[in-house]
Amino acid sequence: MMNRWIKSGAPWVWLNAAAVSTSIVLVCGLLLLIAIRGLGHFWPADVTEFSYVDKNNQQVRIIGEVTDEETVPLRRLQDAGITLAEGRLDASAQRVQRLLVKTGNRDVLGLDFQWLLVPNIDKQSTPEALVTVERYEWGNFYGYLKSVKADGKVIDAKEALWAELEQQLDRAAELHSQIRKIEKDDIGTINYQLERLRLRQKKLELQGDWNTQNQQELAQEKQQAEAEYGHLQKALNKLYSDINRDSITMETASGQAVDIPLAKVVNVYKANEMSVLSKIGFYIHKVWEFLTDDPREANTEGGIFPAIFGTVLMVIIMSIIVTPFGVIAAVYLREYATQGFLTRLIRIAVNNLAGVPSIVYGVFGLGFFVYFLGGNLDRLFFPEALPAPTFGTPGIMWASLTLALLTLPVVIVATEEGLSRIPKSIREGSLALGATKAETLWRTVLPMASPAMMTGLILAVARAAGEVAPLMLVGVVKLAPSLALDANAPFLHLDRKFMHLGFHIYDVGFQSPNVEAARPLVYATALLLVVVIVVLNMAAVAVRNQLREKYRALEG
Repeated sequence: MMNRWIKSGAPWVWLNAAAVSTSIVLVCGLLLLIAIRGLGHFWPADVTEFSYVDKNNQQVRIIGEVTDEETVPLRRLQDAGITLAEGRLDASAQRVQRLLVKTGNRDVLGLDFQWLLVPNIDKQSTPEALVTVERYEWGNFYGYLKSVKADGKVIDAKEALWAELEQQLDRAAELHSQIRKIEKDDIGTINYQLERLRLRQKKLELQGDWNTQNQQELAQEKQQAEAEYGHLQKALNKLYSDINRDSITMETASGQAVDIPLAKVVNVYKANEMSVLSKIGFYIHKVWEFLTDDPREANTEGGIFPAIFGTVLMVIIMSIIVTPFGVIAAVYLREYATQGFLTRLIRIAVNNLAGVPSIVYGVFGLGFFVYFLGGNLDRLFFPEALPAPTFGTPGIMWASLTLALLTLPVVIVATEEGLSRIPKSIREGSLALGATKAETLWRTVLPMASPAMMTGLILAVARAAGEVAPLMLVGVVKLAPSLALDANAPFLHLDRKFMHLGFHIYDVGFQSPNVEAARPLVYATALLLVVVIVVLNMAAVAVRNQLREKYRALEG
């Protein structure tokens, strides 16, 4: 009975089902952990005030958000020289609970995280008057709002204080928006025009066409650009003067008064008095800010829009490059090449390429694409920019080409398998009706194999979007000053470096100067990378399903 059951193959079916189920559970559990750790970062946590006995047995006041808690062996604390206040712990206790508190105020305290031993806490409360100040620099500031300085006047009356602060914050946000537009859009465009004029002049000089007429034309264009730059600079100076006018005064836990210019403030809120609906609205706003803003504070604050944009743009360019080359190679191997030893050898080589470590592709891309191909392109087409490289330096084009080379075997294998599944009778029927081999291939075979091509593309996108190692050598950077796609001709700048979600996770997780502050962003960015990959794949799957339905009748 048992032997018959084993020979039927049922145990292997159940074993396979158990393995697949276990994998699904593990993946879902990992995604759930990442989602909880990442998305919880944007919730406005309550701010707690502690009455605490420090290592000198002095009573101190500490304000901050509780971000983590753990129980540690008492011996570990003693070895580290950390002692408990007398009489705070039972003599038989072997472990001690402690809280990780984000105290902020890095410019005042030096560090913005602190471990508090629970036995040393005398009292803790969450007063509604506690204020959280998000800043462009130095992280959060926690304390009590004492006054607002607006247009030279100091407002400290409690009934008018918060209303005045909200009004001045709106004003500062509007000024920040105007400053950002002038600096990134207007002045950035003029600087780009001036650089193009400089290169144009040098090119004319190299070609021997630098004559009086060209000098006058370029001088006139340069004069117009510099005049416009001067007007924008005056407007920018006026905006900076206006935004630096106002400030707020905060009181720290130690009673120290600190003035914070509103020019450095992102947001101010009282988390302890916010209702659930207010916190939900605030949460949605912070998630949107995370998706649409630029990073700040060594990538540990702000948003990650440039990384999202760079990842999606690189995958799109890679897909445009890898699909035709992969399809052409598969068509040649299946439809035109003589099936013999050489063809089998090529297939073995293609399959082996799929197993090459990705960093090897990065080294190849750096040596061949960047130094050899890019360097020669600079000498042939961009001599006026030398010795500064144009394409002879890592950029988004070389990163896309490197990943296209990395994912090429996947597209070739998937497409060739799709071509092999098309019945021979369809080809013969098309040829019998008078179509040439090329027409049969273009009008019949390739459309029917298009779902397999899309499968190859889906696998290529899934791998390329998560790669990091080769990108570190061929174009990705910690912070890109400009996007590769903008309003300046030629609009798509393939020579520019770019940000990538995978590298952003590595940089924030392992290169950040503030590990505790960066940890939640690592989870949030990892979750977003998974979402981006899923969205790209779902778009490709939808196209594949449409093609499959369209050609299902022919396949039957």
